[in-house]
Parts: sequence; C-alpha cells; structure tokens
Amino acid sequence: MATTAPAKPHNAPPSTKAEIVDVRYPHKELVERLSPGGRYIDAQTDVDSPWVPFGDTAAIKHLAFDVRRNLFSNILWVKGPGVVGTHLHRGTITMVCLEGSVKYLEYDWVASPGGLILEVPGEAHTLVTDHPDGVKLFGWMEGPIEFYDDNGDFSFTADVWWFIEHYENYCKEQGIPINEKLYL
Repeated sequence: MATTAPAKPHNAPPSTKAEIVDVRYPHKELVERLSPGGRYIDAQTDVDSPWVPFGDTAAIKHLAFDVRRNLFSNILWVKGPGVVGTHLHRGTITMVCLEGSVKYLEYDWVASPGGLILEVPGEAHTLVTDHPDGVKLFGWMEGPIEFYDDNGDFSFTADVWWFIEHYENYCKEQGIPINEKLYL
C-alpha cells in the first residue's frame, strides 16, 4: 500500500512591491461595478460614528449595518461597573473585549482585553462588568436580540433595523450627519 507524504505548509508569498498590482480574476468587472467596496470606519474618534447612549450607563458606537443579513457591528461601552440586562440571541454573536473586563452570569469565565467571546443562537445571557472602568466590547452580531426584564418578561427586540433607528434618531437629535459608510 502506497503512502502519501503529508503536504508541506505554505508560507506567505514574498513581496517587495509596495504598489497596487493588477490582479486578474473571474468577474472582476462585476465586482467593480456592483460591490459597495471596502471602507474604513474610525472607531477611536467620533468622526465616523458618535457614542449613542444605551440606557443610563452605557453607549454604543455603531460601525456597520447590513440589512440583507440582519448583521450589525458596534462597540458597546459600559462606562463602569454595571449590567446589560438579560437578552436572548437569535443569531451568532462574535465579540472581542477591547478594554476592561466582562462576564456573563450564566458562565464561569471573565473576558479580558483581547479575549474572544462567541455566542450561539438560542442562549440567554446577563452581561455584567465589575471592572472599575467598565468594559468596551467590539462585536459582529447577526439576527435579533430579545431583551427581557427582571421578571423574565419580554421587553423588546433589537435587530439591524432597531440599531439603525437608534443611530439615526440620535444623529438627527444632535444635528450630526448620517454616515452612509456605515451601511453595507
């Protein structure tokens, strides 16, 4: 019986050319015509997106809205020790802890800066930060998030449309132009 040698790992190709290279690939013209293109959103300042209050002790910096997939991205900032009430995810959530720390009462871990948080549809969580400076979480969220009160009764649903309205209403109230770069 013949055996095959294991494949060798590939290294990144060498490059010394610091200029745009014309890459030819199938459907390039369609991509150039129809793609919304890449973009940069400054998350360090309020140039591209302001901090929008989310309750009394938190704020959200909206980064992207994709209405086709009910997908949205933002940074959640809980400004000191506090809680974001119990919520049930109906889609996948991927977050990175940027500053501070956070935990879910339902788990035995605490996320710290650089830590990756993965959440699956169908689970309810109660987000808590005990850190004196609170927490900042960067997230990509897909699908609706259902929020519940302290008795477990349904309060409201936050989906891409809710997050767009949250952003746009604040901008209108503050006289801030709507940033079209946030819409994919």
